[in-house]
Amino acid sequence: MEIKVGGHYKLLKKIDSGSFGEIYKGLNTKTNTEVAVKLENLMSKYPQLLMEAKIMQHLLNDSTVADKGIPQVYHTATEGEFNLMVMELLGPSLESLFNQLGKRFTLKTTLMLADRMIRRVEYVHSKGFVHRDIKPDNFLIGAGTKSNRLYLIDFGLSKRYLVNGKHIKYEEGKSLTGTARYASLNTHLGIEPTRRDDMESIFFCMAYFLLGILPWQNLKAETKEEKYKRIMEKKMEYRPELLCKNLASELLQMLQHIRTLRYDEKPNYDLLRNLIKECMNHNNIENNNYFDWDKLE
Repeated sequence: MEIKVGGHYKLLKKIDSGSFGEIYKGLNTKTNTEVAVKLENLMSKYPQLLMEAKIMQHLLNDSTVADKGIPQVYHTATEGEFNLMVMELLGPSLESLFNQLGKRFTLKTTLMLADRMIRRVEYVHSKGFVHRDIKPDNFLIGAGTKSNRLYLIDFGLSKRYLVNGKHIKYEEGKSLTGTARYASLNTHLGIEPTRRDDMESIFFCMAYFLLGILPWQNLKAETKEEKYKRIMEKKMEYRPELLCKNLASELLQMLQHIRTLRYDEKPNYDLLRNLIKECMNHNNIENNNYFDWDKLE
């Protein structure tokens, strides 16, 4: 049975699903162009799709920045039992590409990605939001002619850290926000996530790409709470020097900068990008948009 939403968007096939709902590849029957359609059941425990769409539209509403790395939003609505958002169809996630390549990226690809990931997150921060769920699954490459462009998605957990021009107040006793594997140590400790925590999550993505596995993966526990506790303890055990033991010295400097940031302090994005540039220079790496997965084609 043919299913249409928003009047002229036809659902073609499911491409992803999770606690957030389901994502379909769709077709704009007026223009004959492919789109992505995200559906969320109205009975969801924590409905967030319409708020996510508002955040994305806010991020997209800046004509001074050409390459924002945020997918275009074409339509949002509530129809029948679902909230829905129609948006630009993108390519695979970094997690998917990482798995295709045997769970390892080269230093070159990791550094080029890190530079772009920092730019994406810096832009979100410049608009007064923290993402709060930075992970390889939430970075996608573009489709077609945009296949060398990196996009940031899934703003369902995003939150304003600037309210009326003022930074939100320091709070403790919070439950874990985001994905435990990539969550910052402060987030595990129950401190409200801010800009520094997004940057620490980017660093954990980099370590994951280079090492193939993080020291706190695959820990066994009886309950989710116990597992989170064990992950936190492992992150505390793996001080920056230990975690970066087999990584370039510039990466250790990145993590050290991030870990010294105060709750409301702005990360030095230029410093982090310059450390990436230094690491590239030391390893004779050219930032030329040629990634590991390009050899798969």
